[in-house]
Amino acid sequence: MLGAIAGDIIGSVYEFAPKKSVNFPLFSPASTFTDDTVLTVAIADALLNDKEVFNTLKDYTQNYPNRGYGGSFLRWALSDSKEPYNSWGNGSAMRTSAIGFFFNERTEVLDAARKYAAITHDHPQGIRGAQAVSMAIFLARNGAEKDRIRKEISRLFSYDLSRPLSEIRPSYQFDVSCQGSVPQAITAFLESSDLEEAIRLAVSLGGDADTIACIAGGIAEAFYGKVPDGIIKETRKRLPKQFLKIIDTFYTYLNK
Repeated sequence: MLGAIAGDIIGSVYEFAPKKSVNFPLFSPASTFTDDTVLTVAIADALLNDKEVFNTLKDYTQNYPNRGYGGSFLRWALSDSKEPYNSWGNGSAMRTSAIGFFFNERTEVLDAARKYAAITHDHPQGIRGAQAVSMAIFLARNGAEKDRIRKEISRLFSYDLSRPLSEIRPSYQFDVSCQGSVPQAITAFLESSDLEEAIRLAVSLGGDADTIACIAGGIAEAFYGKVPDGIIKETRKRLPKQFLKIIDTFYTYLNK
């Protein structure tokens, strides 16, 4: 989960100051966690403690305001509504990394990703994005090679993962849809040689940098097996104690 959170924090300063290069400082004084991290930790908390996800997402959003939430999600989170709003946005995909690590069967991963996405993002594309990210993480942490991950995700979710980033990058623009950001994030992971490069490649697209890097970072952690110590240190010092407690409990659970 720290890979996803690191991607969010690293990408946070480039979301509205796009880079078209992999050469940039990983961290700066302005690097901070956004809604991607808040909701990723919320999902982990719900999984670990068997909490009702609906209320957990709302509670975290209200407790950590002004973190770049999408307008539709924020209106939902601050309302009494229990109904989803048919979103195809990538908010369903950026918060789902814990699911891919938590469950040990394919059907469990797909079912949980659908359930947790559909609380807000019940559009087919919103569900597909969450399932694709969760499944990519599940495959990666269970030893699947990149070629298999590419083929399985393409087959299951009809994503085109054949275009290299060198073709995507020049014309790529800010896109908050699942269908316009999740395949690109997965491709950033597929072209990487380590977690740091996955995050750098994701940011280099010049789009929704924190979310694309969050997704790529989560998959990269599952595949490469570790977040570099320097990135862990810089990431942890930017997080509140409540988040660190949930994160540490999550890793303890995974390592049982």
